[in-house]
Amino acid sequence: MLGEGIIKGMAETARNFLGSYVSDDRLTTVQYPEERIPTKENTRQFPFLVYDGDDPMKGLRCVSCQICEKECPPKCIYIVKSKDKKPDYKGQMQFYPATFDIDLSVCMSCGICAETCPFESIKMDTEFELSTTDRFGGLLVNKHQLAKSNDHYRKVHPSDAAASDEALAAELAKARAKAKAKAAAEAKAKAEAAQTTAAPTPG
Repeated sequence: MLGEGIIKGMAETARNFLGSYVSDDRLTTVQYPEERIPTKENTRQFPFLVYDGDDPMKGLRCVSCQICEKECPPKCIYIVKSKDKKPDYKGQMQFYPATFDIDLSVCMSCGICAETCPFESIKMDTEFELSTTDRFGGLLVNKHQLAKSNDHYRKVHPSDAAASDEALAAELAKARAKAKAKAAAEAKAKAEAAQTTAAPTPG
């Protein structure tokens, strides 16, 4: 029927209007900023860098692979790879970002950087109150401003963070098992070499 959508919309508006006098659930607005609607878990605004532990720079998960920089549609991510390496959560030596900048004035919050990151290091935040009088410099953020703890990630995206923690724990367990097997093999090889050396030469 012609105009059916308009009628349904007006009926929903009327239901909310009349219902707001008897039920707070029907209120469609809040008195912002004094009142705030809790953000949904799937809310995404701008990216942040996840770190583990207490030191943001030592615990950054980012290994400066630059995949997010290459995949970013508006090209708002700028990374400079370090010349040295540091151990990651598995104890493996990895590069880290000497520079990691994101221009939030260009970022369109698409989330592609978070989707393509293979190291669970860049995620989408829920913070949206980023107004500033400095249109350019005020919205160009560096790795110190981007770094947020894994606890923050668990708070804003609990389900995703749990899956991320589980994946990282599995990788860590696999790496430790591999290192243990390698150490056992090396110890066995040394023992066999020692037995060969100690064995008497047939005369």
